[in-house]
Amino acid sequence: MADATTQFFQRLESRGHEPLLEKATGSVRVDLTDNGRRARWLIEIEKGDLAVSHRNAKADCVIRTDKATFGRIVAGKENAVAAVLRGAVEIEGNQQLLVMFQRLVPSPVKARS
Repeated sequence: MADATTQFFQRLESRGHEPLLEKATGSVRVDLTDNGRRARWLIEIEKGDLAVSHRNAKADCVIRTDKATFGRIVAGKENAVAAVLRGAVEIEGNQQLLVMFQRLVPSPVKARS
């Protein structure tokens, strides 16, 4: 069974087109570290059309974090903005693309009382 990060990127790739991003064009690269190893995912967006790869290419927006943190974010277990504020996630480049990309990430599930 694939981990949350791999599942997230596979779902993105299988969508092909995302209506929430129809006004967006650019690229977002996610750089993940895991036990000294680095993995890269590149999401290219063209007016909502998505292409996902492992290409190591220059991107308009770069997100850097460890694989565990990103896995919790894409599983809806951690808030991405809170992770940025506490320094667990670094961002570089086009902030507007980051906001658009965040639309693809599930909101954290709130604990029930």
